[in-house]
Amino acid sequence: MMRILGLLFLCLFSVTSIFAQDDAQTFRNFQFSFSRVSQAYMKYNDTLNQLFEKKGLAYPPHQIYLRSFKSNNELELWARNDDTSAYTHVKTYRVCALSGILGPKRFEGDRQVPEGLYFIDDFNPKSDFYLSLLLSYPNYSDMVLGDKKKPGGDIYIHGGCVTVGCLPLTDAFIQELYVLCLNAKINGQNYIPVHIYPTRFDRQGLNFLGRNYNDDLIKQHFWVNLKKGYDYFEKTHKLLPVMYAPDGRYVF
Repeated sequence: MMRILGLLFLCLFSVTSIFAQDDAQTFRNFQFSFSRVSQAYMKYNDTLNQLFEKKGLAYPPHQIYLRSFKSNNELELWARNDDTSAYTHVKTYRVCALSGILGPKRFEGDRQVPEGLYFIDDFNPKSDFYLSLLLSYPNYSDMVLGDKKKPGGDIYIHGGCVTVGCLPLTDAFIQELYVLCLNAKINGQNYIPVHIYPTRFDRQGLNFLGRNYNDDLIKQHFWVNLKKGYDYFEKTHKLLPVMYAPDGRYVF
């Protein structure tokens, strides 16, 4: 009986693996059918390979992580070789435009760049802004704490250096980042985390928030909650699972 169950498990595992491989190949073929993607790959893949090699990281990457700081106009790229190791900082991209002010996005049309814990939800090879990566906004926290009927959406990391609530890069940077994320997904990373903070929660950043948002208790409480995840990563260079409390707080 145990042998039969073992054989059934192996068969199911094999079928699942085949479907996963087929899905990755279908995704790859679709993406590379667009000239913008294939041209970006030809232009930047070797450069990325060399960059990762210098950092002692495997390429294509096993896992990558993106972390953005709105007040600093920065988007950090981190990577690691396996599920248990710490992340290594690879590169920082310049976010070339920003709309709204510091604080989370709470409703459609507020022009705010979201703040919180997201992942890349889709790859758009025919974007109006060259190439774009859709973020998983709104998440559960946003739905609880923001407008429940019209929280907004369509938040991307994209090219073009223009924005109304997104994270824009230059066309050159979005090509490089798109190729990297594409490789990570094809290599098995279905959920690429993207964490967006108002600023670094170091002494300088906290002093800035204290001076400029001291009377905004709603934002202060939200940032205190976010800081727990930030502090954990700063200490360990690892990520905690994203979980939520019923009231919309992140649970770390």
